[in-house]
Amino acid sequence: MGIGDYPAEYNAKVHGPYDPARFYGKPDTPFGQVRLGEIGSWLARRNKHPSAIAGAFSRAWWRWQHKYVQPKRAGIAPFFQLVTGAMVFFYVINYAKLSKHKNYKYH
Repeated sequence: MGIGDYPAEYNAKVHGPYDPARFYGKPDTPFGQVRLGEIGSWLARRNKHPSAIAGAFSRAWWRWQHKYVQPKRAGIAPFFQLVTGAMVFFYVINYAKLSKHKNYKYH
């Protein structure tokens, strides 16, 4: 699978129009239904190739887009989600600098 190609599992005659937010591979047990003893085997079945990870991020992005950004009457939720994500990201990358400014009692 190259960049910009359809997934190998996608068949237009079976699946209809292509949806970038859908996984066309073999379905597996959803993470919410996995028991604690099965987590190791569930993680071992995951495809850990960089293109598979990029595909998972791409599907998550498109699901977010379809749910919050692209509806006909999209609200202000995606703006607040992006702002909150940016605040958390910049807090994490600046934590070392911010932690030096703690208030201590010197007595």
